[in-house]
Amino acid sequence: MKFAVSLLSLSLAAALPAQTPPAVFPLAAPAALLAQHDHHPAAPAAPALTLDEAERTALAANPDIALAARRVALAQAHVPSAGALDDPMAMTRFWGVPLQKPWDYNAAQSMFSLSQALPGPGKRALRTGIANADVAVAQAQLEQVRLQVRVGVRKAFYDLLRAQDEERIHSEHVSVAGQAIEAARIKYTVGKVPQQDVLKAQVALTRLAEHMIRFTHDLDLARAQLNTLLGRDPSTPVSAAGRHRVLDTLPEAASLADAAFRTRPDLLAAREAAEKSRREQALAKKAYTPDFTVSAGYMLMPTGTDMRNAYMLEGSMNLPWLNRHKHDAEIAEATAQTTLQDSELAAMQNAALGQIRQALVEARAAQSLARMYHDDLRPQAEATLEASVVAYENDKTDFLDLLDSQMNLVDIDLAWIQAVGDFDSRLADLELAIGAPLEDAAPAPSASNSTTAPEARQ
Repeated sequence: MKFAVSLLSLSLAAALPAQTPPAVFPLAAPAALLAQHDHHPAAPAAPALTLDEAERTALAANPDIALAARRVALAQAHVPSAGALDDPMAMTRFWGVPLQKPWDYNAAQSMFSLSQALPGPGKRALRTGIANADVAVAQAQLEQVRLQVRVGVRKAFYDLLRAQDEERIHSEHVSVAGQAIEAARIKYTVGKVPQQDVLKAQVALTRLAEHMIRFTHDLDLARAQLNTLLGRDPSTPVSAAGRHRVLDTLPEAASLADAAFRTRPDLLAAREAAEKSRREQALAKKAYTPDFTVSAGYMLMPTGTDMRNAYMLEGSMNLPWLNRHKHDAEIAEATAQTTLQDSELAAMQNAALGQIRQALVEARAAQSLARMYHDDLRPQAEATLEASVVAYENDKTDFLDLLDSQMNLVDIDLAWIQAVGDFDSRLADLELAIGAPLEDAAPAPSASNSTTAPEARQ
């Protein structure tokens, strides 16, 4: 804003020669117009959050993460029982009780036994493996929720930061427009400019109200989104502390794909689901391995028997070969499920490659646009403004040309803020596509490998 201050002084200096003023009609004072369009919301009472603080808070308090963690705990609780034996069975039998004396158990043959069912070899281990696969799937799903929350926090944080920067640029815009109106009004009163200069300056300030409606909307929406991800009331005051930056280089698609296949939680969950289906298929094939039941008991023979005390042992097994129709259908179903899971994994991997490519293309486009504003358009706008100031000092251009040059510079800064905010959002999409921070796919950029937002230049 170094040229904004000179704008009013140049206009006032040019207005010093006294001339007969034209017929003056009522003109709104700049202070009144500025007050009319000053819709800036009150500063948040809460301290500003950095991105790291916001991510830590969300990972600790987000209810979706807590729900996913409970699912992991539920899956873990099922593991010990998955491969456990069935409960033992106790049995009592009385044989040969006389109908004439149904109370005379001394004349009966009594037996007391315990039995235990034993699954066929390998079945318990497979059931435990299936339960452990459920745990692995739940843990991968938990990591996916954490990733989505972290990426959501990053996008909401940078949306809030962008809206704050837009509001700051808007304030500078209002200040410049107010100075322009005051300068034009003074020059009009001494007959230096026509009435249309004043009216155009007032229209420029009035149109800023349209910008402020959008900025206020963006601020409120970003605050609500960020607070929701932090597990707080959406109306809680919050502001973002940080600065945008645009990296000079982005990783190649191949390295991003490698990172995705290593770390992306939903792909890991799909792999675990496929592994679980293979174990279920192996368990289905174990249906032709018979299960056994063993029993042992004590027998009390009727009174008068030479050997009243005796014991018994008993063993039984099922005969799955006599029920092939059922077991073959179960094996076919398990095989189809395994094929389905493998196909879903392949489809997810293919979709991941497409998401990575799309996010990379969008990130590179946002990067190029931000560079164009930073490297080309802003220097050109600054040079144009400098030339306009010199021309205005030498009466070679009019006031509105100078005003347009000043406004154009502020508009370019506003567009730059939007461009870098879009780049930050595209980077978050890229991290979601690979399932990990971008640093996992490429070396971390040095301080000289990025461009910061224009806040430091103002």
